[in-house]
Amino acid sequence: MTAVYDYRLPSPFLREYVRQFQIVGCAFPAAMAVLPVKPYWPRAENCLSFFPRDPECVEYGFGGERLPSGRSRVMGQQALVTNRHVGRDFMVFQVQFQPGALYRLTGLPAHELTNRFVDAEALFGPELRRLNERLSGCANHLEMIPLVEEFLGYLVRRTPKAPRPIDRVSRVLLHQPSGLSLDWLADQACLSTRQFYRQFVEREGVSPKLFARIARFERAMLLKNAQPTHDWLRVALDLGYYDYQHLVRDFREFTGLTPHAFQQREANAPERVFGVAET
Repeated sequence: MTAVYDYRLPSPFLREYVRQFQIVGCAFPAAMAVLPVKPYWPRAENCLSFFPRDPECVEYGFGGERLPSGRSRVMGQQALVTNRHVGRDFMVFQVQFQPGALYRLTGLPAHELTNRFVDAEALFGPELRRLNERLSGCANHLEMIPLVEEFLGYLVRRTPKAPRPIDRVSRVLLHQPSGLSLDWLADQACLSTRQFYRQFVEREGVSPKLFARIARFERAMLLKNAQPTHDWLRVALDLGYYDYQHLVRDFREFTGLTPHAFQQREANAPERVFGVAET
């Protein structure tokens, strides 16, 4: 079995639009009859993902229909857990956008992609199709990085939307999801609260409050993975939850499970086979 886990920043000219690249690859032997499944908790992100090896299927919730993903996809903000069914020779090159960047690059209202995904070739056309073909011919993920950056540079040069203060404020909310009022956020964006709310949903796909809850929930999951000896009460208090029950409420809303039950499923994710946890 072999694995690749490479999380890295893009080139400086892309960092206004891209938070990071997440490149994950897992090759499983033919003797492994049942492949592991990744329970992907909701994260505060809009992504463009490439699958240059075997494809992936996406299942919303547990026990739902498996939806096939093409060679590349655009995924909007998810507020539900998705199970990612990987292939035997699996690789995903994920472009994680800065808040508001996907809207700026495409002009597509983000709420049209909330809790769903679309084939990226249908959205971006022949340029993306050619990129998929080139990625499938790469020997390794390091050869893929300049190709993906070249395509992203093309999108940036033709972008129809200029940056606004709301994009900067959205980044603040991403990194500080607790303790910021809607009035303060709107004031920092030079907007009324009603204008801020409407434009935030247009650019992020969900309300500011839900975005902040998802961002905090993501941080809770990563903290628990990084500090497995911490109990969930300590994680909850460290991340600004009022108490443990408020964290349980988010678990039930976003995953349908208790913290312990979801952690049991996450312990069987593909990266766990290689002794790696998302932190």
